[in-house]
Amino acid sequence: MSASSSPDRSQGRAGALSPQQDLRALLWCAGAFLAAVLLHVGRIPLWASATAALCAAWTVAIALRRMRAPGRILKGALALVLVAAVIAVFHTLNGLAAGTTLLAGMGSFKLLEASARRDRYIVIGTALFLLLAACLSEQGLLYAPLYAAHAWLCCWALAIVTHPESTLGNRAAGLLALRSLALALPLTVLGFLFFPRIAGSFWAFPSGGATTGLSDTMSPGAISDLSESLAPAFRVWFDGSPPPPAERYWRGPVLHHFDGFTWSRPPFHGSSFGGESVPLGRAYRYRITLEPSSQHWWFALDTVDGSPSTAVRLTTDHVLVSERAVTEPVTYAAVSHTSVRAAGSLPFAARHLDLDPGPSDRNTRAYALARRLRSQAPSDGAFVGAVLGFFRGGGFEYTLTPPQLGADSIDDFLFSTRRGFCGHYASAFVMLMRAGGVPARVVTGYLGGEWNPIGHYLLVRESDAHAWAEVWLEGHGWTRVDPTAVVAPERLTRGIVDFLPDATSAPERLLLRVPWLVSARQGWDAANAWWTNRVIGFSLNNQLSILHRLGFAAPRTRELIWMLACGIGGWLAVTTWQFGLPRSARPDRLARAYRRLCSKLARAGAPRALYQGPLAYTEAIARRRPELAAAAAPLLAAYAELRYGAISEETSAKARASRVADFERRVRALKPAARRARASR
Repeated sequence: MSASSSPDRSQGRAGALSPQQDLRALLWCAGAFLAAVLLHVGRIPLWASATAALCAAWTVAIALRRMRAPGRILKGALALVLVAAVIAVFHTLNGLAAGTTLLAGMGSFKLLEASARRDRYIVIGTALFLLLAACLSEQGLLYAPLYAAHAWLCCWALAIVTHPESTLGNRAAGLLALRSLALALPLTVLGFLFFPRIAGSFWAFPSGGATTGLSDTMSPGAISDLSESLAPAFRVWFDGSPPPPAERYWRGPVLHHFDGFTWSRPPFHGSSFGGESVPLGRAYRYRITLEPSSQHWWFALDTVDGSPSTAVRLTTDHVLVSERAVTEPVTYAAVSHTSVRAAGSLPFAARHLDLDPGPSDRNTRAYALARRLRSQAPSDGAFVGAVLGFFRGGGFEYTLTPPQLGADSIDDFLFSTRRGFCGHYASAFVMLMRAGGVPARVVTGYLGGEWNPIGHYLLVRESDAHAWAEVWLEGHGWTRVDPTAVVAPERLTRGIVDFLPDATSAPERLLLRVPWLVSARQGWDAANAWWTNRVIGFSLNNQLSILHRLGFAAPRTRELIWMLACGIGGWLAVTTWQFGLPRSARPDRLARAYRRLCSKLARAGAPRALYQGPLAYTEAIARRRPELAAAAAPLLAAYAELRYGAISEETSAKARASRVADFERRVRALKPAARRARASR
């Protein structure tokens, strides 16, 4: 930061500004900067936003001479405090959040010394960099009009700071800013379409936010907490009709290890356990856009045929695991079969892992129940049916608000509370299966989804989170068993919001039940989906596809660069032709009225020479047509006074406009006789 108290050279040439003009330019500069800081409310610390507001108020007080400007020592101390505060909060000066906070603070202190025009340029430039940081942080459709409005505000403020004289009013400055942005729009579109996209999401920054979605562990109540959220998890576009609602299982983490209370996924993610499967029935082809979750899971319809990306590993328990956490929207295509059959026997290691029922000193009553039911079942399939029958006739209840469970969570659920969510039933069922000698595992993911008729896709929300079980049956392989369907069969065909309406708040139920609100919500979600896929997800492949449609047989990055260069050249040529060539100014009302007066006098036989001003023209009329002088001389004198006369500062614009209108009326009323007509008479 550098202090600058003297006016810059451009101000010196134009003359000193009045206090009102200077304050006006300063207020617009401060407003553009504060608006940029407001874009980051909630993403930067509250003290950073408060600092910007206080510095803006201090700046205005300095301009009004009610407070003194800070000295060099105070400004240096404030800068050191700012850096120390950023390091204390973020433990670094790198990264989007830390860098944005530091930039907002430095811009606030720069505003304190923005007495010269060049300092105000720096503040507005800082506001534009803060706008760029906001674009990198949040790219949803809701933010797009806010970003556009702030860009307009910054250009508006820049026009006023550049031309602080009162002749450029606020409305004229706004129109100038809007015109400048309109000129830049074609260049923006060219850059978006043809600037080569770098693989790996060059503009993406790790969000560093809280982790959402399904994790690789499941404790009692974990999924029920997640199911209270209506946030979108992903959207699915099918090639053809989607599967029936009861088959819309979206596979996520598979949990193998049980410690008596919590299920978890081994660190190897099942890479060496499972078995090959043979797909049966129809193949469903679809495209998924996954919302950011800070997790590594890519969800797919159970069961996916293969990995959709080289950066995503398909484990042998059919889970898609990405090398990088999902911190931005991801779109991928997949193929799935909802029915599969094992191609061989279960490997020994997988059988050993999925037969472990947990610590032997925990959930002892559940162990005894499993042994009793197993002794009465002649086969693994019969044992599965016996356990499901226990759930069906045991007085169990499906609820989002189950009571708390103790350390022996399975015993408490099966014999005491008997009230639970899908995670409770899947956990208890798998533990009983293992205690009875049947390999089993817990599968977490999502069930169902809401069909959007506007966008023609399936919206799967976090509230659709679900857990089910898989058991190994010889000759069939891993078989899905959903014990929740025994207690609450309607859950397979209805979303959790429809099935348990009390799971959402009253405003959310209103959005989900009132027909016109439902249509509006689906329309907005479809617009968001289009924005995410077509704008945020616009990739190098999309660019090459555009080139292919333009006639390039084998488009490459080189062709993109050529198209971009040709487009920029054409834009520069059109801009230069339209706005770079000198053009005559459009005449104002007074000039147009004067032209009509000269035209009437010329038809009467007294044309004006190009070099003659209004007074010289009056003398020429007196010599050529003395009879016209009496009518023309007052009008020409009035024009000379309005155009060239000295007008005092007290003369208002309204009074001048009234005099111009009177001059127009007098010109219209003038009807001089033509010389030719008089000679004929």
